[in-house]
Amino acid sequence: MRRAGLFFCVTLFVSSVYVLNCFGAYDVVIKSGRIYDGSGRPSYVADVAIEDDRIAAIGQIEADANLVIDAEGLAVAPGFINMLSWATDNLIEDGRSQSDIRQGVTLEVMGEGWSMGPLNEMMKRDMLESQGDIKFGIEWTTLGEYLEYLERKGVSTNVASFVGASTVRVHALGYEDRAPSSKELQQMRQLVHQAMREGALGVGSALIYAPGVYADTDELVALAEVAGRYGGIYISHLRSEGNNLLEALDELVTIARKANVAAELYHMKAAGKANWHKLDAMIEKIEKARAEGLSITANMYNYTAGATGLDAAMPPWVQAGGHRAWVTRLKNPGIRRRVLKEMSTPTDEWENLYLLAGSPENVLLVGFKNKKLRHLTGKTLGQVAGMRRKSPEETAIDLVIEDDSRVSTIYFLMSEENVKKQIKLPWVSFCSDAGSLAPEGVFLKSSTHPRAYGSFARLLGKYVRREKVISLAEAVRRLTSLPADNLKLDRRGKLETGYYADIVVFDPDTISDHATYEKPHQYATGMVHVFVNGTQVLKDGEHTGAKPGRVVRGPGWKK
Repeated sequence: MRRAGLFFCVTLFVSSVYVLNCFGAYDVVIKSGRIYDGSGRPSYVADVAIEDDRIAAIGQIEADANLVIDAEGLAVAPGFINMLSWATDNLIEDGRSQSDIRQGVTLEVMGEGWSMGPLNEMMKRDMLESQGDIKFGIEWTTLGEYLEYLERKGVSTNVASFVGASTVRVHALGYEDRAPSSKELQQMRQLVHQAMREGALGVGSALIYAPGVYADTDELVALAEVAGRYGGIYISHLRSEGNNLLEALDELVTIARKANVAAELYHMKAAGKANWHKLDAMIEKIEKARAEGLSITANMYNYTAGATGLDAAMPPWVQAGGHRAWVTRLKNPGIRRRVLKEMSTPTDEWENLYLLAGSPENVLLVGFKNKKLRHLTGKTLGQVAGMRRKSPEETAIDLVIEDDSRVSTIYFLMSEENVKKQIKLPWVSFCSDAGSLAPEGVFLKSSTHPRAYGSFARLLGKYVRREKVISLAEAVRRLTSLPADNLKLDRRGKLETGYYADIVVFDPDTISDHATYEKPHQYATGMVHVFVNGTQVLKDGEHTGAKPGRVVRGPGWKK
C-alpha cells in the first residue's frame, strides 16, 4: 500500500559504487545487508528500501518504514530465476511453491517442449486422463490464459513460460510421426504468434521425446523464426545429449542462424560415460558460435543424475500416436520382442537413457500412478527386475503397462568433473528441471529428484562456499541478471532502483541443500527472507502464506 511521504537522496561514492543517502518513509527497509546486485561486481554493504512493488532506494537509508529487517551479516540479492521449472500442476495444487521459495526462487520459467497451452478439446481430454495424484479442471485454452489462471488462483512465485513446440505440433496434427503439411505448419506458426503476443518467452522444444522427436530442423526453424520476430528465443532439450551430442548442438546453432534468433540449451550435459569427454568439444563449439555473433547460452542443474520417465528408455516409433497407442503396442508380443531388442542394442538413431546409464542399477524408479506399484518407489530397475525374475528391459515394459504411465525415473548419467566445468562457464544459468513441492500432502505420494528441493541452495552451499568453483557474486549474476537479460525481462534480475522488488536475503555461511536421492523431500536451509513484488513471502525461514506472484511476460506481449 502506498503511503504519502517525501523522499530525498544524496549521492555518495562508497567502495567503488555509487550509493544514496536517503531520507523519507518506505514500506520496507532491509538494513545493513551485503548487496550482491546481480551484475557480478563486488558486493558492498547498504540498505534497500521497498515501496509498493518496486525497489525505491539503495544506499544509506535514514527513514521510517512499516517493516525494518536487520540484514547485517547476510547477503541481499535479486530473486533467483529457475530457467526450467516443471511446477505447472504443482502450483495449481499448492501455489506457495515451497521448495523453490525456500531456496530464493522468485520466478518459475516453464515450457520445455510442452506448455500448458494452447490446447484444443482433444488435448484437454488427454490432459485430464493423464493426471496422477494432482487433479484439476482445465479452465483455460491458451498459454496466456493458463498463466493468468495461476495468478488469479494465487501463487507465491512469479510465473512465465515458453510455448512448447510439441504442444503446437499436437494441436495441429496430433501425435503422428510425420512432417506437418504446409497448412498445418502455418497453423503451428499462427499458434506461436498468438502465444508470443500473450507473453510467451519464445519456443521451447524437447527433441528426444515423442512427439517432439518427430520434428525436423526445418519445422523448428519455422517456429523459432516466429518467436524471433517478437524478440523471443529458441530453447531446446537437444536431440541428443549422448552419442550424437555434437551433431545435436550443430542443429541448435543452425536453427539459431537460420531463424535469426537467440538460442539456449536446456540442462547442458554430456550424458553417458562414453560421452563425458565430448563436453570440451561442446563448449568449444558454443564459444565459436558466440564469437561469430550468435547468442547461444545454456542452463544446467548441478547433479550427476537426470530425471524423466521410462519412455526415454524405449524407441520413439513405439510411442507414435500418444500414450494410449504406446501402451497398446507394448502389449503386442511381436512389437514387444522388437522393443526389447532395441532397448538393449546400442544405437545412434535415438536417445536411449537406459543404455547411457550403463546399468539397470543406475535407473531409479521414483513415481508411480498405480497405488499397487508404489511399494517399488525408491528401488532401482535392476532390483525390481530381480524381484520379478525378469530382464530389466521386460520389467520396464511391464511397469509402463501396469502403471499406465511413463513412470517417473532417475537416470545416473553425468560426471562430477563436468558439472564443475559447466558451473564455471559465464554464459550458463541454472534450473531445477523439477516441480516445486512440499514434504506434505499429495506430494508425499511419490518420490522425486533431490534437485526439486536443492538445486539453488546446492550451488551456493556446495559449489560456492565449500568448493569455491565460482564466487558468490558470479553465482548471483548467473541466477539473476544473466537469465533475465537473455529473456529480455522488464525490470527483473537486478537490485536497482525502479526494478520490481523480487529480493532474497540469505546466510552465505549456512545456506545448504539437504535433499538426497534416498530422502528427497527435505527443504534447503539458510534462506532467511524472500520478497516477491514487494511482498514478504518468506520470513525468518518460514513461508508467510502470501501469494503475490504475477505473470512475467516476454518482449512480444501486447496489452
